[in-house]
Amino acid sequence: MPGTNMTTIKPVMRGPARWLLPLCGLALLAGGLIAASAGGWMPHLSPHTSAALTPADPDADMPVPKQHSSSSSNTTHVTGIEIPLRVGLEAHVQAPLTAVLAFYRTELAKRGWQEKPDGTVVAADHAQLAFVSPKGPATLKLGRAKDETIVELVQRNTEAVAKANFLPMPGRARLIFGYLAPGVASLAINDQTIKIAGGENHPQTLDLPPGTYSYQLVVSGHTLRTNTITVAAGETWSLQLGDDDRKPDQIY
Repeated sequence: MPGTNMTTIKPVMRGPARWLLPLCGLALLAGGLIAASAGGWMPHLSPHTSAALTPADPDADMPVPKQHSSSSSNTTHVTGIEIPLRVGLEAHVQAPLTAVLAFYRTELAKRGWQEKPDGTVVAADHAQLAFVSPKGPATLKLGRAKDETIVELVQRNTEAVAKANFLPMPGRARLIFGYLAPGVASLAINDQTIKIAGGENHPQTLDLPPGTYSYQLVVSGHTLRTNTITVAAGETWSLQLGDDDRKPDQIY
């Protein structure tokens, strides 16, 4: 796998920021992942704004309406690979969910995104759509909170993930993990126990069928951590095996 530096990705904080988070103790992400985020804010708008939704930047790959009250973006990179593995956008838009949904269907279609009929959910207070974008699979999630529509838009880059060797086998999900401390630990998951050699140069991967799995980290005969993870076909996750409460991170 490319690179030896290991970092972990945390959810983007709302607000202008650029950050690099080093991973301490036990890590589960190989290849040197770097996260970058950026956010922007507009003055508070009336929740009854009736103007038609228009893009703040018509040329942006990840569009956001001008009528948003806040937005933030994040990217996941691997050391040595210029293009990001994953690009995400979160925004709060003071408009009805139906208007925001119509906006994204129109704007994403202009960018060559094709909506997949399977798995589409549209209700009064939430919606979820899957797309095939020019760069890879993508998802749009919408929800309602405090008279706003919350937007979560994610695009995954198949080419970048394949170069990083993070792409799972067809019909499977891939877990990436490692153990930064000296010595040997073991990961128990899906009725198997995997020994994890210590050190930064020993990232490991495991492909699993879609489903929910309990896993356990054992060091020197003692259980250090237990948790669960739910994965779908085509996804890649980094397992957080440290002694804190970090949850697994989806990187593709």
